[in-house]
Amino acid sequence: MPKFDLAGHRKIWFLISALIIIPGIICMFVRGFNFGIDFTGGTIIDLKFAQPVTIAEVRTSLAKYGLDGSTIQLSGAQSDVTSSEDVMIRTTDLEEEQRKEVMATLKQDVGDYSVQREEKVGATIGGELITNALEALVISWALIILYVAYRFEWKFGVAAVLALIHDILIVLSVFSLTQRQIDSSFIAALLTIVGYSINDTIVIFDRIRENLRLHFRRNGDVNALVNTSVYQTLTRSLYTVFTVLFTTFALYFFGGETTKDFAFALLVGFGVGCYSSIFIASPLWIVFRGWSEKRHAAKVAAAK
Repeated sequence: MPKFDLAGHRKIWFLISALIIIPGIICMFVRGFNFGIDFTGGTIIDLKFAQPVTIAEVRTSLAKYGLDGSTIQLSGAQSDVTSSEDVMIRTTDLEEEQRKEVMATLKQDVGDYSVQREEKVGATIGGELITNALEALVISWALIILYVAYRFEWKFGVAAVLALIHDILIVLSVFSLTQRQIDSSFIAALLTIVGYSINDTIVIFDRIRENLRLHFRRNGDVNALVNTSVYQTLTRSLYTVFTVLFTTFALYFFGGETTKDFAFALLVGFGVGCYSSIFIASPLWIVFRGWSEKRHAAKVAAAK
């Protein structure tokens, strides 16, 4: 058995997670979240400039009014990767006076343009996104429990889903505490994190099941079983998380303003997903196994 007893120190890992999640949940109720225009509504402006412009030029001008977080897209038949005459700006809801100031500053800083479209959008899409995301998460959790219960046993399935809920709560806690913006890409990040985390967890559970069948009968030490299984898959888990974190760091630092919050969610989620697979999911299985054995022993004692 490895010298460091990962499974035996499970109360410490549970405490560390609680120290992050509990303040985060409190912050969710007190401060809430910084929802983007996908959830709060906003203004869409389509402009056609006299000369090709870049996203950076438009964003620099908008930053003078604190609108540098706006979504800016280039379009048009003659657009390329870096510049275009056709620009769509999606930003927060602007008052008439502020809108006039922003438009005048754009003309002064970036160049002359004509307005192709200008309209305000409601926040109904936000409610639909939240509803669809919750439905997707609940359905995925139910299917995960059924699949893992079929392939392994129900205790593995429940432990896996609780570890996923743990990951999502930590990501939500971090975004509430830091007040980073939440938009539609954040929902995509959450679903990506769920897929990554459950994959890592299933690899460890599969090794536990294999060692349970091959070695457990000889010593009966469930902590030793989990420790051995985790250490046997640790190299694979670390290689995987370092690979995805490396590419996500590149996306965060070089992907531009509009992808920073998405990449930040992935960075937190991938790190937490690796942590929960090693320190949360398997120890939870030990807890559920212990409860099940106690109930079985109580039934046997009562039958006698």
